[in-house]
Amino acid sequence: MTTSATSRCALLRWQFDLTWSLFEYHLERLEPGDFLWEPAAHCWTVRRAADGSWVPDWAETEPDPVPVPTIGWLSWHIGWWWSVTLDHAEGREPRERTEVGWPGDGKAAIEWLRALRTQWTAVLDRLTEEDLDGIAPFPWDDAPEHTVAHMVAWVNAELMKNATEIGQLRLLRAASTA
Repeated sequence: MTTSATSRCALLRWQFDLTWSLFEYHLERLEPGDFLWEPAAHCWTVRRAADGSWVPDWAETEPDPVPVPTIGWLSWHIGWWWSVTLDHAEGREPRERTEVGWPGDGKAAIEWLRALRTQWTAVLDRLTEEDLDGIAPFPWDDAPEHTVAHMVAWVNAELMKNATEIGQLRLLRAASTA
């Protein structure tokens, strides 16, 4: 029996591409009304500020119970953590959460997320096996037990979780309006 070794870089890239393809399934089907649909009375969303920008609901300490997020909030959340991860991966000063706003509508949010994907795949394409063993710059604040491989795996897991949440909300809204 022959086996072929798959590099960690190739495996992590494969996992990311699989995750993205599942996310894209939902992105392609989102309707404009999906983004700000509030699935429950207790929810987090994105709201227009007095200056016209969009800001997410937020609490420094996670509330109990945790609010149900809207798709708009989740798309901001992905954009926020991914932007900051890219800042770290590219050696830039990471932005503060308050510096990452929501683009303002569903189409713009999808374009933003797809642009982040393009930036992230460029990072993935540059990584070497040796790079994966470096200390992760984020999200563990340079904890030596977490490597860049852990960070890449975390992005894959976080994206899968958020994609699943968006998909479920999309399906729930469609079912509730059918």
